Amino acid sequence: MTLLKKLVMPLGLALGVGVSFALLPAPGIAALQQGAKAPDFTLSAAQGGKPFSLSLKQALKKGPVVLYFFPAAFTPGCTLEAHLFAEASDDFNRLGARVVGVTAGNIDRVAEFSRSECRDKFAVAADPGAKVAAKYDAVLARPGKAPISSRTSFVIAPNGTILLSYTDAKPQAHVEKTMAAVRAWKARRR
Repeated sequence: MTLLKKLVMPLGLALGVGVSFALLPAPGIAALQQGAKAPDFTLSAAQGGKPFSLSLKQALKKGPVVLYFFPAAFTPGCTLEAHLFAEASDDFNRLGARVVGVTAGNIDRVAEFSRSECRDKFAVAADPGAKVAAKYDAVLARPGKAPISSRTSFVIAPNGTILLSYTDAKPQAHVEKTMAAVRAWKARRR
């Protein structure tokens, strides 16, 4: 290998990695921020494998909603995130909040995903074309491919105000951040 290649290859690799990371949303940042009004929507959803029509407006009548967008069902990160939300869903319910997952990917498999990976604990909605995700600015554009949802979580108060907006490609912190926001909301209500 020539000296020039030895010098240029690490730079090219660094630039390539930098460009790859530039396509991912920055941790902790989502376009719809705290205080914004959450766009209403109605989507086809499933819980425990049973299909139904999910309306954000109707869900908010029961308390705050933890709305999390994820790229595609049955992928490693999305499966891990579904397991984490399933494990925490009883705690969310005790605080009066409901978890709702939304994906633009693997739409035909939402019912199966709600049963197996979400463990029947919460609803998962299909968002064909990532249209609802776009209203929340929670979309990953993929040149030459259909857009998919970014890994973005929101906590929405019953009045429709966004209490938390959090984007991170890594699924691990989403439950912790949304749980803290729901607890803070609950504490203010006492």
